[in-house]
This record gives sequence, C-alpha cells and structure tokens, in this order.
Amino acid sequence: MKLLYSYHDFLGSVGREVTHDEAYGVDRPSPNDPRGPRPWVGMCMVASIDGSTIVAGNSRPLSSPTDQGVLLALRRVADTVLVGAETARVDGYGKPSKEGQRVAIVSRSGRVDMTTPLFTSGAGYLVSPDANGTVDFFSVVSAAGGRFLQLEGGARLNAAMVDADLVDEINLTISPNVAGGDAPRLTNGAQERMRRFTLRHVLEDDGFLFLRYARG
Repeated sequence: MKLLYSYHDFLGSVGREVTHDEAYGVDRPSPNDPRGPRPWVGMCMVASIDGSTIVAGNSRPLSSPTDQGVLLALRRVADTVLVGAETARVDGYGKPSKEGQRVAIVSRSGRVDMTTPLFTSGAGYLVSPDANGTVDFFSVVSAAGGRFLQLEGGARLNAAMVDADLVDEINLTISPNVAGGDAPRLTNGAQERMRRFTLRHVLEDDGFLFLRYARG
C-alpha cells in the first residue's frame, strides 16, 4: 500500500510503501468515557464509491486482497471482535487465528448455530437482548475487556454502536466500484447526529483507498 497522507506523518514520508501492520498496528489510547473504563472500539468496513457495504448479500465483491490484509492486521491487534450474527454466518466466522481472542456474536433472535468451530472452540460467545428487548452495548464493550475491540458490522450493529457513542475509530476501505441498488450503507438506521472524526491516514492500492479516522 502506498501512503498518500498521514496525520503528523507518523508513518513516514508520503509516497512510500507501508505494510499493513505498520499502518494499523498502532498504539491506541484508553477512551475517555464518562461511563467508565472500556476498550477502544474500531469499526472496519468496506464500501463502494456510492456507499454500498454489500453486493448480492455479501461484502466480498467489494473487497480485494489488500483490503483483506487490513482486516487481518486489525484482528492481529484486537482483543475482541464484535459482529452481527448474520455477518458472521454469511462470512463463515471460525475459530480466531489469534490465541486468546474472543468473538462476540450479536443476535436479536438468539437463533445461532452453537455447534460451529467458533463456539465449540470457546472463542465465540453470544450477545442477546435483555427481557425488554434491548442490548446495553456499553456493558457489552466494557465486559469484553482488553485494549482494542474490533467492530465488523453489519450496518445495523454499526448503527447501534454509533447511537451508543461507542465508536472511537473507523477504518474504511473505499472500493473503486459503483454498486447501485439499495443495499445498506455504513450505519443504516442510526439516529441523525454529527460526530467529527480526525483523518489519520490515507493509503492507496490498485484504486482502492484505505482511510483511518479516529476521535480527536
């Protein structure tokens, strides 16, 4: 990946090649959350030029090997992965390659196949609504512990996390494709609210743009 922009040039000279781990394996602060201690939360998504996050029900047509490398680099530094049940099912989530990493699967219905390697390995666990039909996402994130939690969608889960003011970082790949259709955008269903993030870097590979935004 070629570096096009870096906030305060932390990655070195603009125009040079950088590795995935160099770009995404950075130190992350502890969030200054008035509700209490919790991990830093980073969202990782790919979207088309016109904002679609899936094509024919899946994000893979929008991705590339370099984009997959971003996802894997972020997983290497994540203590926990938080993902919706449908995304986990479609993408075939299995046992994490990182020792000790946990994967929290959010399901409104609770209808999840607990016999898959993700769950039988002990790495996966289920997050479901309380008796009132709501999920306290701050408690979910706080209980996950560690320093970095990776949020991997889908759009409705992203929206719930944004509404709960729990997204500290957004790692967005812009795929050089126009997808059309009415597929979900990044945070479909979130409440309308402006939150300003700071652009930390812009990388490019084969027409794909890799953007990292963070609070502050």
